[in-house]
Amino acid sequence: MILVDETSGQNSIVVAPGANGRLSPEDIRRAGHLIASADVLLIQLEIPLDTVEYALETARAHGVKTILNPAPARHLSDELLATVDIITPNEHEARSLIGIDPLSEQDVVRAAAQLLEKVGQTVIITLGSKGAYYASKDGSAGFVATTPVEAVDTTAAGDVFNGYLAAGLAGGNALEAAVVLANKAAAVSVTRKGAQPSIPMIRELSDNL
Repeated sequence: MILVDETSGQNSIVVAPGANGRLSPEDIRRAGHLIASADVLLIQLEIPLDTVEYALETARAHGVKTILNPAPARHLSDELLATVDIITPNEHEARSLIGIDPLSEQDVVRAAAQLLEKVGQTVIITLGSKGAYYASKDGSAGFVATTPVEAVDTTAAGDVFNGYLAAGLAGGNALEAAVVLANKAAAVSVTRKGAQPSIPMIRELSDNL
């Protein structure tokens, strides 16, 4: 059940896990050949944690880039984080993972730096209307702004961001270009009601958005 504030467009989601809660490592094992042939594995935390761990380990064994969207927020072990190439928490999730409330730019940078010590390559903290901040172990880092829009419904904005990020990287885009693309897609999505219906097509993401 998704509840949306009519004034701000912010949402609260009540999850009944259903089939997600029954996804097992054995299911991942049977799909191992698909992971092995992928460019990117994108995964989040609405499935059992042992299944997440198994999927990440499978991808790592085959040299597949891994992206973890750590939602819904929860504590994660250093062992699991070590199997992640790119992690994409929002502000609330970053606070759960690292204990720093990223309210200021300085706190965002500090939270990303500490989290970067735990993952393989890159931290991307999504900041809603403020865009995103990324930091990588190759030394690249920076804030990526997004276009201000009037939010109608923020449901699925994080999913849209992560989906477009993964697609951009799989398509050969550099990290910053993939973050820019993901920001554009998420900005479009919050101007529309619903989850899946809000996802924009790539042709909608014009340069002047």
